[in-house]
Amino acid sequence: MGVEPTGLSALEKVEAILANPAIYQLGELIPAPDPLKGGRPRDYPGWTLIFWEALLSVFGSSRQVEAELAHRLVWRLVRRTVRRQNPDRPDLHLPARPMRRHHYLYGRDRFLTEPLVLEALARRHREIATGQAREIGLLDPDGPGSWTHPDLSRMLHADGKVIAPLFRARPGDTRVNRTTGEISARRAEHDAGLHWEGTGEAAWGTKFVLVAARTTDIRGRIILDVEPVPTPGGEAAAAMNCFERLAPLCPGAQGVIYDTALRGVHHQRLLRHLGLVPVNKVTAKKTSATKARRNSAEQRVEKSVHLETKTIRHNDGSTSTIELYARGGSVGIGRLVDTGDLDFVPLKRTRTHRNGNSGRFRWYNDYRLPDWAGAGTVTVRLHGNAQDDKRGLNRAENVRPIAADDPDFARLYARRNDAESINRHLDDTLWLGRAHSIGHARQHVNLIGFAISVNSVALHEHRRRRDTAIAA
Repeated sequence: MGVEPTGLSALEKVEAILANPAIYQLGELIPAPDPLKGGRPRDYPGWTLIFWEALLSVFGSSRQVEAELAHRLVWRLVRRTVRRQNPDRPDLHLPARPMRRHHYLYGRDRFLTEPLVLEALARRHREIATGQAREIGLLDPDGPGSWTHPDLSRMLHADGKVIAPLFRARPGDTRVNRTTGEISARRAEHDAGLHWEGTGEAAWGTKFVLVAARTTDIRGRIILDVEPVPTPGGEAAAAMNCFERLAPLCPGAQGVIYDTALRGVHHQRLLRHLGLVPVNKVTAKKTSATKARRNSAEQRVEKSVHLETKTIRHNDGSTSTIELYARGGSVGIGRLVDTGDLDFVPLKRTRTHRNGNSGRFRWYNDYRLPDWAGAGTVTVRLHGNAQDDKRGLNRAENVRPIAADDPDFARLYARRNDAESINRHLDDTLWLGRAHSIGHARQHVNLIGFAISVNSVALHEHRRRRDTAIAA
């Protein structure tokens, strides 16, 4: 019945979701009916709307959720589990009659997509998810790693995801009735746009940014935040909104892993104001390896900029100057060779250190100099300042705290694959690979439900391993 082979049965996932306190806490944010305004009371408590959203990622569609819950054994299991989880809360218990799809649709459109309610749900989900991440050992302020060698358990990783709309037609498309000749508008997703994916391909649909953290276990991921990208080209701004909201909630986070959608202005913000290490590659243009051959493979042409001139004091008291350059995010010494070209000698990073307090951090890297340059160390500032602005130097765009040729980069940047794995998992939870609903607001709610489903599995696995270890 499940749509992703995670080693758990569909019913075990249902139990994991019911054991997640997030659905009950989020349910408390759904406005209760006002008795003064009349109207019939709810047939089901508010948390069932959140539960239904999470079940969409288990059974693939709302109609299938209805079919599964209609089975007497499944609904009996749900009712029994809820009573066991909340013995002192009869207001959360369920009636004997299974919930139907029309109950969910009314509650979703009446309450969940209301802007203030949706904002409160997203905010509370972030708070709960970050706490659950710490429960399973992620983002621990006292955890392993340092600024020089960050630990993967303390890294945030994120990516943009374009969701294919329910309808293939685009706004403005029409069709003609062959019998009457009547022209009518075709149903379309009006919140969709033409977005660019990381592969360089265009995709039509609605786009969202998902931020996560993960243990070494593939099922140990926690989705921390979801943000819609309202217009094409707005992915980086949406991602930064997520990081700025999560930074106060994740004091144990050490850095952010993202693709080249984040540029210098975003790196400057991450470094200076959020105190996080950005880990990604520098955008580079591509050119053919041999101009004479049209079919030759493309190669990266890394950007090179002059950073600064450093004066090095040697042990014998003498001094010398070196010219520091940045190429592809790496810092090195530039020397002119006989041909007049610049020879770039990359330097080995030995230490990354952060100074300052919350809201105004200063970042520096120490690099080891080669023997011919004095064999000492040189300190390079990583964040930009007014002097760089006066020179027209975008330091945060050209210098990476952990460059692509650094031994730590391959270990950390490999976590980008998990962001792609989350996107694939999301695709697998969509019926025929298309959105569950229409519009940014409804899909945002759907993705919060997806996040709860993923997080519930991570908590379930962690608690099972913990209980097994205690019993042993």
